[in-house]
Amino acid sequence: MFGKVQEVPQRETTRFYPRSPYGAAKVYAYWVTVNYRESYGLFACNGILFNHESPRRGETFVTRKITRAAAQIKAGLEHKVYLGNLDAKRDWGYAKEYVEAMWLMLQQDKPDDYVIATDETHSVGQFLEEAFSYAGLDWRKHVEIDPKYYRPAEIDLLVGDSGKAKKKLGWEAKTKFKSLVRLMMEADVCLAQKQAFANRINAGVRESAKKVLAV
Repeated sequence: MFGKVQEVPQRETTRFYPRSPYGAAKVYAYWVTVNYRESYGLFACNGILFNHESPRRGETFVTRKITRAAAQIKAGLEHKVYLGNLDAKRDWGYAKEYVEAMWLMLQQDKPDDYVIATDETHSVGQFLEEAFSYAGLDWRKHVEIDPKYYRPAEIDLLVGDSGKAKKKLGWEAKTKFKSLVRLMMEADVCLAQKQAFANRINAGVRESAKKVLAV
């Protein structure tokens, strides 16, 4: 929604400047919500949620793509991961806590709009370094830059100001950057270990079958 940011940090009063069809659709949804609230008295709130991640994040999103790749490489299941712009900066929070913020919005006496963020920004490169460091790997040996992953209209810097949510909802992000990367890595390392174990079992079964057929 904020896209090509007009103010740093971004708060509820910051002018929107979306840089993708997805962002533009989000801005439309925001104003439709405001319109219905003001026209029909609906209890409708806008949560302007900055990037929120968890181990459930889809594997095509850059955070999960990174943690999954680091875990898979550590387990010997992969060797490389291909990424785009490592300098883009985002405000990454924990999805579970952001759902709590959404719930809190709906418990208020009056509907309103809130920025939900950690108030910190980190680059994709920093996320990459943190994740691979957790796995005991040097990311430079396993990461290649592919131009196809660059956005046609890049968003260089996102960082929210969740002061209003803190003041009115009593909410603030507890899981910050390093803790978020760690919990995502822990989940993906566990998945990778299970996959590697299953692969070894399947390989053993195939080898046993070959010996039986050879007798």
